[in-house]
Amino acid sequence: MIEVYLFLGFTACLAADAAVTAFLVKRHEEKRLGEFQDNILKKQRDEVQNIYSTMRGWRHDYHNHLQTIKAYLAMGQVGETLSYLEHLEDDLDSIDIAVRTGNVGMDAILSSKISIASKNGIAVNCKAAVPDKLSVSDVHLCAIVGNLLDNAIEACGRVVPEKRFIRVYIGIFKQQLYISVSNSTDASRRKKLSELISNKQGAHGLGLKRIDRIVTTYDGFVNRKNEPGIFATEVLLPL
Repeated sequence: MIEVYLFLGFTACLAADAAVTAFLVKRHEEKRLGEFQDNILKKQRDEVQNIYSTMRGWRHDYHNHLQTIKAYLAMGQVGETLSYLEHLEDDLDSIDIAVRTGNVGMDAILSSKISIASKNGIAVNCKAAVPDKLSVSDVHLCAIVGNLLDNAIEACGRVVPEKRFIRVYIGIFKQQLYISVSNSTDASRRKKLSELISNKQGAHGLGLKRIDRIVTTYDGFVNRKNEPGIFATEVLLPL
């Protein structure tokens, strides 16, 4: 009888050890994915910060440019003036960005994702404004929006081109930061949210889990609407 109890105890210990190991491995993989995404977002934020620095430098040189143009015109060098103006125009266009929200990191992620969506034939309607002071960090804010848009782009890729769309709205609602992203899908039935967040959904599922973890950290709120042909996510974060 003692041997039976010992065997059962040993078996239970093995099962518990396996469960703990599986849990730790899963947490490690999720943490690794989160860190990878955060590093990408930090890089994008730095790139857009460089854009803003370049634009500020261009404005600083504005008067010098005017003096040069005036000098060309005073000497009757119209061709040189036009060439100089074209050069300035090209220089400014090269540092332009698609979206300006008031937040450097958000400008980076939205501009990047909208560019990718456009290249994939997805119609994007975006309206976004972010206040100066937020309780959520720029990195976490960009992780939320980045994951939402990655999932939206992925879903649209399975839809016929003429029905592809993504709608983004970011603003203040009832003294909270409100984020809404909706997109077309090829789903013909209403899926359970547990199906979408399952590990079987790969990066899509991990992206949803990442969003949920971040929002929970800030005592925020997530609402998902999954209907045939459209998927929408709403996020509320305290200011």
